[in-house]
Amino acid sequence: MPYRVLSQQEVADYLHLSAANIERLVKDRNIPFEMRGKRLVFRQQEIDAWASQRILKLADKPLAEYHQKTTRDTQSAFPTAAIMPDMTQPAFIAPGLTAKTKASIIRDMVALAVNTGRVYDSHALIASVEEREALCPTAFPGGLALLHSRYQQPAFSEEPFIVLGRALQPIHFGSPDGRPTDLFFLVCCQDVKLHLHTLARICLMAQKSALLAHLREADDATSMYDCLVNAEKEVLEKQNAAE
Repeated sequence: MPYRVLSQQEVADYLHLSAANIERLVKDRNIPFEMRGKRLVFRQQEIDAWASQRILKLADKPLAEYHQKTTRDTQSAFPTAAIMPDMTQPAFIAPGLTAKTKASIIRDMVALAVNTGRVYDSHALIASVEEREALCPTAFPGGLALLHSRYQQPAFSEEPFIVLGRALQPIHFGSPDGRPTDLFFLVCCQDVKLHLHTLARICLMAQKSALLAHLREADDATSMYDCLVNAEKEVLEKQNAAE
């Protein structure tokens, strides 16, 4: 339920953090919370939005640890742990986006999502993706952006999906290193845990494999899809070896 209120222990369990981690985040006001009398509470919808921002900033070991825990959370839905074959396909990939502005990239990515047949309300999805970008850009170093809506709502999509676009001309999308972005994912999941896990999976693939370079070198959508599947297989094998 999007308007559910969580206790301190519940939010710690939900985010795979310790109670001490949550106490420190509250003390530093680095996590959304409110006081109800003497009771500390957290609105799940605000926590979900905060968590998506946090995942994009995780690096190396913290990201790998978080991803390992969320893999277990989604095991019932994805017994083999691989999510790419179910959430995307070559038809969901556009290797030659012509958009030259942030606004037009968002419109083109949502249009690509509409073509999957899994989107209910494209206008609402555009508005929510724009709201998420206004909150904090989803681009990060390496020329990659992970677009998604601010809140995960059933009104946006029938099934979870990932669409991928490669811009012919890199554009400035708010990456903290100031460099332009040319690879754009749009992630849409009704289930929040799957949404957060998917963000972590793509981030891990970008950090722990040559995915980004291979996507730029790929000739067509089918080749780009193969890059995703192969990169996912590589990071899962590394994760299994480390366990």
